[in-house]
Amino acid sequence: MPTYTVTAASGQLGRLAVEELLARGVAAQDVVAVVRTPSKAADLADRGVQVREGDYDRSETMTAALHDADRVLMISGPTAGQRIPQHTNVIEAAKAGGATRIFYTSILNADDTTNPLAGEHQETERLLRASGVPVVLLRNGWYDENYTGQLDQYLEHGEIVGAAGDGRISAAARQDYAVAAVATLLQDESGDRTYELGGPSFDMSELAAVVSEVSGKTVAYRDVPAAEYVAVLRSNGLDEGTAEFVASIDSSIAHGDLETHSDALAELIGRPVTPLADVVRAAWSQRNP
Repeated sequence: MPTYTVTAASGQLGRLAVEELLARGVAAQDVVAVVRTPSKAADLADRGVQVREGDYDRSETMTAALHDADRVLMISGPTAGQRIPQHTNVIEAAKAGGATRIFYTSILNADDTTNPLAGEHQETERLLRASGVPVVLLRNGWYDENYTGQLDQYLEHGEIVGAAGDGRISAAARQDYAVAAVATLLQDESGDRTYELGGPSFDMSELAAVVSEVSGKTVAYRDVPAAEYVAVLRSNGLDEGTAEFVASIDSSIAHGDLETHSDALAELIGRPVTPLADVVRAAWSQRNP
């Protein structure tokens, strides 16, 4: 039987992937959860999962964690600007450990996107292809949780401010992406594969309408030019560089970079993608138990 290794397994997506593997009937001893701080995954160890220390920034820990790697789900590093050396450590360790396949959570439309986050994902994809290990690219769209995590802000101000225009976003719940990743891990297909993953698209005005419907409070989307959006972000406490970075992401959305017409996500999870309204409703319920 193959073993299934999930890196960053105590993070939000990694934890969901481990739980999905177990829910799908994979024996706990065949699941390896690689985490920076093993104590954060003590509950998984108690259930029989192999919990191993692995820090993306410390290559020796990744080498030890992946010494007998088989199928490896490499969750992209969380910090922009640090991903290339971090991912290099994981890829080299997986290859040295005998990995038969690496599954990587990349970015939607990586081939031609203008998203400022894309460069590190594009380089990681290049490194993966150069490794000689078969690779499955899971090009994830935005998480719905990127927005539901800001519900308090939206409701406080009664508006969502941005520079995304009428650009559409094929986002989905983090859980759906985790289920899709596990579905590919469990497949026995050979060769390199690429999946463009996202849910039914919405624009920011539609997001505001959903938030309004769920909360019962009026929230509108106010679109502004990118330069004005930078000023808004600066007034909210962001430094110039970060504000410009965030505004450039909205410009990318306006360009259409976060929309896909691919049905791959629904096909992999075997059901319709979780509706945006359901994700917003769940977040609202947690906020107002």
